[in-house]
Amino acid sequence: MFHWLEQRPFFFAVVLFLTVAFAGVIEALPDFAKASQPVVGTKPYTTLQLAGRQVYIKENCLSCHSQLIRPFKSETDRYGMYSLSGEYAYDRPFLWGSKRTGPDLMRIGNYRTTDWHENHMMDPSSVVPGTVMPSYAHQFTNTADLATAYANANTQKEVFGVPYDQDGMPKLGTWAEAEAAALEEAKTVVADMKNQQVKDAVAGGSVPEIVAMIAYLNSLK
Repeated sequence: MFHWLEQRPFFFAVVLFLTVAFAGVIEALPDFAKASQPVVGTKPYTTLQLAGRQVYIKENCLSCHSQLIRPFKSETDRYGMYSLSGEYAYDRPFLWGSKRTGPDLMRIGNYRTTDWHENHMMDPSSVVPGTVMPSYAHQFTNTADLATAYANANTQKEVFGVPYDQDGMPKLGTWAEAEAAALEEAKTVVADMKNQQVKDAVAGGSVPEIVAMIAYLNSLK
């Protein structure tokens, strides 16, 4: 039979395709059949972190940064433990990315600090000489959209069953409660920042995008 197939390239290609496709389905089906369970310690994003995630998406950061560490030594040596599926249990949408003009950010919260992000977002080349990353100075004056982030969190809770307000999980409560909690979280972020304009904004009850963005980046661990 193999001799017969070798003499007929078309049929050989069809058999090869079907064989590879069948093997791929057998390999993938078990993972699709089981629901992804959150890794121990994984929590839903707070309202402030979700607002920062919105900024991350709006600025199209995933076009240059991935959030997916593959199980190769070259990657784990640089970025830390490889990614586990359960770590993305509360990510909607996924921000895996497919290109690394800049480094992977999956665990950036483990090795970058708030003041590092502040300096880097304002003037990237002052922190990383030769970088092609542009300045995001506008985030220091733009106001984060906490209301949309709160609505997003409530949708995830009601539609997808994300366990907000359960023991050990972030609290949502009413919009007024969520806004107050986001402001308190913002104050802990700006405590490690130097930009006085940002500090004054938070003290006045407003949250600049840069604060939400840093809260989100700090949560990536």
